[in-house]
Amino acid sequence: MRKDLDYGLLHAMNAFVHVMDGGSFTAAAEHLGMSKAQISRLVTLLENRLQAKLLHRSTRRISATEAGERYAAHCRAILDMVAQAEAEAGGAAREPAGRLRVMSMAAFGNRYVTPLVSAYCQANPRVTVEYSASQSPPDLLAEGIDVSIYLAQYLPDSALVALKLGRMFSVLCAAPDYLARRGAPQHPQELARHTCLRLVNSSFTSSWELERGDEHLRLDPQGPLTGNTTEVLLDAALRGLGIVLLPAYSVVDGLRSGRLAQVLPGWRSAEIGIFALLPSSRFVDAKTRAWIALLKEALPPAIERDMAYFTDAAAS
Repeated sequence: MRKDLDYGLLHAMNAFVHVMDGGSFTAAAEHLGMSKAQISRLVTLLENRLQAKLLHRSTRRISATEAGERYAAHCRAILDMVAQAEAEAGGAAREPAGRLRVMSMAAFGNRYVTPLVSAYCQANPRVTVEYSASQSPPDLLAEGIDVSIYLAQYLPDSALVALKLGRMFSVLCAAPDYLARRGAPQHPQELARHTCLRLVNSSFTSSWELERGDEHLRLDPQGPLTGNTTEVLLDAALRGLGIVLLPAYSVVDGLRSGRLAQVLPGWRSAEIGIFALLPSSRFVDAKTRAWIALLKEALPPAIERDMAYFTDAAAS
């Protein structure tokens, strides 16, 4: 049956190996900065633990027993493994290496995060990245996620560390042919007479909360489609099924190309935050620090480039 290892045992193994390598208690004591008596006690500790004699002692010399020779070989192997483990663990804090598990909300990740994954892999060849997409609040500890990108107006109280990377709002859009058939609403209250397509997930509720300056409205739109991803609702809107309220990043290309038209352009949702979530701020290793650094460098300007479309449109 395997006995539990502890620091005292490793300390004694180290002393014993130095006695074997140096040929005396004196040599081992000088190398380790200990007294001969301390070295002797450590070797005795091992013999008592093993119930086996490791060394033949005399006033002139010491020599290993057969059991001592075998045990010394095992001790060297164990101490080498401990040294290697410490070097690798310590190296993880200094140089990106190992496995990095990252997560993002799906559509946001497709637009902004997945290009960064490729750039990160090229810059950090010793890291294996596992990327996943999810619309649900991440359970970083249970799922073993190192960093999750999450969009929310408010973060729930938790022990997670949240780094804010930007902000985003949603806008109302529809295909030009839908607006040609049904007319463009002139006030949010007129949305009750329109077909509405709703995004509902952990970050977006089925109600539409709109604001314009100091004005705030809460609406409960109705329509034939509810989805938890922007992709299905964007496709429906592009096909002329109705009016949709979607995050700006998911509709900006459609607006630029003319396949979508903004509805009630003065109105938008309240801003939501874009966060990088980490399980802890203690002992963040090099691979995670490198990923966070890339997110902080690349995400905000990419998001702002898309948001600038709406700033420019409002000014024109």
